[in-house]
Amino acid sequence: MMMPSLAHKLACLILCILLLSKLHRCFGEEEAARSVLFEGDQPAIPLHDLRSAYAKLYQLLAGMKVQAQEVINIDAYGANSQGYQKAWNAVCSSSTPAILTVPEKKNYVLQPIAFSGPCKSSVTVMIKGSVEAPVDRSLWAGKRYWIMFSGVDNLSVGGGGVINGNGNVWWQNSCKIKKSSPCVDAPTALTFNGCKNLRVENLRIQNSQQIHVSFQSCSDVDVSHLSITAPGTSPNTDGIHVTETQSITISDSVIATGDDCISIVSGSANVMAKNIVCGPGHGISIGSLGSGNSQARVSDVTVDTARLSGTTNGVRIKTWQGGSGYAKNIVFKNIVMQNVKNPIIIDQNYCDSNKPCHEQGSAVEVGNVLYKNITGTSASEDAIALSCSKATPCHGIVLQDINLGHSTQSSCENAKWSKLGSVVPSPCTN
Repeated sequence: MMMPSLAHKLACLILCILLLSKLHRCFGEEEAARSVLFEGDQPAIPLHDLRSAYAKLYQLLAGMKVQAQEVINIDAYGANSQGYQKAWNAVCSSSTPAILTVPEKKNYVLQPIAFSGPCKSSVTVMIKGSVEAPVDRSLWAGKRYWIMFSGVDNLSVGGGGVINGNGNVWWQNSCKIKKSSPCVDAPTALTFNGCKNLRVENLRIQNSQQIHVSFQSCSDVDVSHLSITAPGTSPNTDGIHVTETQSITISDSVIATGDDCISIVSGSANVMAKNIVCGPGHGISIGSLGSGNSQARVSDVTVDTARLSGTTNGVRIKTWQGGSGYAKNIVFKNIVMQNVKNPIIIDQNYCDSNKPCHEQGSAVEVGNVLYKNITGTSASEDAIALSCSKATPCHGIVLQDINLGHSTQSSCENAKWSKLGSVVPSPCTN
């Protein structure tokens, strides 16, 4: 007797589920239940229809390739950097979809490491335990990353575990904390470089050396359910940094750091951030752009539904004088501010330098920006501050349905704006 194939079993199962679901809706009513299968003395679903449906399902399922996933425990090759690299090589070279797991209830100290592609098939990394960085700064030898995935397409990273940068040893030696120290760049905890079709979700990332998560030159990215935390005094610890990346969605995440909760910089387009909780930190920023007289391009950015608490800025666009390019087609909407300094701010005269920044004859163009349904309280007198460039004034700025308190005010310089609905504080005159 020939054993039934997997496709045969699946086709029968699907047909049974369809019939049972219909019966379930009529459960407890005998006559109604009988009418599901019979109309008088004849079947309600003719036998030839069932046969036809089965034949179509069988053909479809028989043509599908059912692939088993290879699962590799990170301990399989030794709990050290060399072993971890071998474990990665195993999943990356697998001809079928592969999973690399970091077991729960275990703690791993991981030295700077790069997991590189391309890989033969899709890869899932499940971090269920805890991964932490060593405290010896000399181990980096100038590297700007701690954990990096580079050139890996069809990658998923998640698992609910912890990534701990042990950043305190870096913060206390930062020139922003220790004025006598030279200004040296610190590593980013988790870097994705040149990845396509990327999913990052359900991770707790804390106390990064500098930036917590960075997306560089990536596309088609889905980021969700991240918890990113560091002290509000920790320097340059951006939560999520987006650069040269297109088509990225960041959602349902809580970010509390010492710098921008989300920073979006040059080369980024089609960026969506939604359902974000931010604070402490420096708010949600586009920029900085145009430093060192550079060209910058950012477009089609939407921040929809966010709550900011106790941040030093709210939703901000910041550009240096002397730059070129644009930041355009930007929407900030459905945002609640709680005790936030500078809730709405455009700063085309940004200067994060020990030396004074002099007025220059060019600037990154800022245009077509909508602020809609933004409410709450401001910790600064100026709730709306539009400080735009004399050389390249910002334009197409729309303020719609804003309420940040009657005790606040607006300030504007070289800004071309319009108002829709009620706006509190009243927009300033140009």
